[in-house]
Amino acid sequence: MTAFEEKAEAGGIEPPATAGSSGRTVRVWDPLVRLFHWSLVAAFVIAWTTGDELERLHETVGYVILGLLAFRLAWGLVGTRYARFGDFIYRPSTVVRFLVDTVRFRAKRYLGHNPAGGAMIIALLIVLAAATGTGTIMTTDAYWGVEWVEEAHEVTANLAVVLVGLHLAGVFIASIEHRENLVRAMITGRKRRE
Repeated sequence: MTAFEEKAEAGGIEPPATAGSSGRTVRVWDPLVRLFHWSLVAAFVIAWTTGDELERLHETVGYVILGLLAFRLAWGLVGTRYARFGDFIYRPSTVVRFLVDTVRFRAKRYLGHNPAGGAMIIALLIVLAAATGTGTIMTTDAYWGVEWVEEAHEVTANLAVVLVGLHLAGVFIASIEHRENLVRAMITGRKRRE
């Protein structure tokens, strides 16, 4: 039995319609998840584009990203249903099967994050934590100008860009495959019920 099937059996995969909804859509992404997501997008773009030119802004935005990551870690433990890590962390074999099905355009639709999306969230959180961690210690006397720290910071920042590209590709493919606008869903918080 897959993690998806286990979750469906344990309590279903769809929440009840919210009051006032037409019944065709359902709220999936709570306001804090959406605020986190778009704030992280903006902060990362600013950090990436100011790395060498505007050091003070770059550092400030790095601390903002660090704060956002701390929030997301906490919200992943105690937040709403689809925000919790327990809802979207799957076994590696499930992620691989999902990716194979995606390539064949026959992947299951998930109301929350699909297995690949869940794996991407974890990967991005780890890589961004490494980037902000190395960026933070670069500002200390002990690691100021230390070459391996600077290189680690640059590598993790570049890896984050690669992961963002893969994330965008996944959103695009899933939007086409399942005929729904996932970007709009992350803005409105609502997805098609079926």
